[in-house]
Amino acid sequence: MKTRLLAAALSAVAALGPPAALAGARQDAQVFMAPDPGERRFQQDWGYADAVVSGDLVTLSGVVAGVRPGETDLRDAYARAFERLGGVLQRAGVSWDDVVDITSFHTDLTTQMPAIVAVKNRFIKPPFPTWTAIQVARLIPDNGITEIKIVARKSGSER
Repeated sequence: MKTRLLAAALSAVAALGPPAALAGARQDAQVFMAPDPGERRFQQDWGYADAVVSGDLVTLSGVVAGVRPGETDLRDAYARAFERLGGVLQRAGVSWDDVVDITSFHTDLTTQMPAIVAVKNRFIKPPFPTWTAIQVARLIPDNGITEIKIVARKSGSER
């Protein structure tokens, strides 16, 4: 009797369709994965996207600025990261002018701030977005010095 009752309950649940978690905001959103097949495979394995556009809100995953062997100028690492972020913004249909919030995670705030400010200010013009800079112990990959996360809002949206 318990087995038949359990089987009936499981059949009823299966008939309801996919779990409610699949009916969330991301299901109606545009999800942008990396165009490079290797990067896209990594994103799929780790379970994240380059960007999600939900309504007029554009949220980018963090991009890690990494220093290459032999590099001494941190601005080179930040320039690569901001260029990659700019590409994701463009694919998502927005620009640097649409950025409303930046969060950066630094392995050494004191030494990294002058370089990131110099590079950021080449991309971000007034009026400036909000920005929170946070000190962290470590980033992945190991050569990562700062991870930069951005939120933008599509222009022309009602405010």
